[in-house]
Amino acid sequence: MRISCPGHLYPLVILFYLPLCLSGCGQKPVASEADAVTAITLTQAYEVLQQKKFVDLTHAFEPGIPHWPGFPNETVKTIYWYDKQPDTLGTGFFAQLYCHVGQWGTHADPPAHFIKGGRTLDQIEVKEMILPLVLFDVHQAVKQNPDYTITMDDVRQWEAKHGPVPKNAFAVMRTDWSQRWPDDAAMHNRDKAGIAHYPGWSREVLQYLYEERGITASGHETTDTDPGVATSQDDYFLETYILSQNHYQIELLTNLDQLPEAGALAVVTFPKPKGGSGFPARVFAILP
Repeated sequence: MRISCPGHLYPLVILFYLPLCLSGCGQKPVASEADAVTAITLTQAYEVLQQKKFVDLTHAFEPGIPHWPGFPNETVKTIYWYDKQPDTLGTGFFAQLYCHVGQWGTHADPPAHFIKGGRTLDQIEVKEMILPLVLFDVHQAVKQNPDYTITMDDVRQWEAKHGPVPKNAFAVMRTDWSQRWPDDAAMHNRDKAGIAHYPGWSREVLQYLYEERGITASGHETTDTDPGVATSQDDYFLETYILSQNHYQIELLTNLDQLPEAGALAVVTFPKPKGGSGFPARVFAILP
């Protein structure tokens, strides 16, 4: 029996086909892959996923972390503590008051962040949060040139090895820039003239991924979608493009060096502030 399916579905399809093979391959009609996935129970899927390796792609946030220079720093205040009794319950507890901008640490940018009338965080569907993970590894090129922007040759090389970028994917660019975290000067990498030098996406690649391959979202390790030489001139053309396409993005990812180029799943989550223009996210990968 031959099974052909996207790599991230192999565990689920195998769960369906295994009983058929154990009872005698060829003695029963072969079900389609769609039937195979439909037949898997959520309990079975959960049991498969629990055997996999999970990788956290999120920085812990705190005051003083790298951020856009126009934003104020985070403040955190402890307003209740264990050894105090704030009410009639007779026991103390730990509670903190946080104050920070939405674009803080590893965070989600919804369309409304740049596009007036665009979707806000509470309007992002939950089905847009569990996605096939596609990783473009350009970290070696970035070592040679910190201003490197991903090219269509990088994408073509990926597709030559793994097939077409799957629809609804979460596409991320590995640059290993997150290894500079949380050193703000190293993250921005400014020269004597104040120009930042860090890698970024390119218009041709983003347009190909969103408009031709139909990805759902994209992410990166740097503070911005656009390369540093562009943002130093207040040029956020590429981020504007993504958000204008009614898609969201994730900035300041980490641990991308622990991921395969294909076959993993991404879980991209964030709070649901009403009308929210951005918020810290919790992003992780489930490896094949």
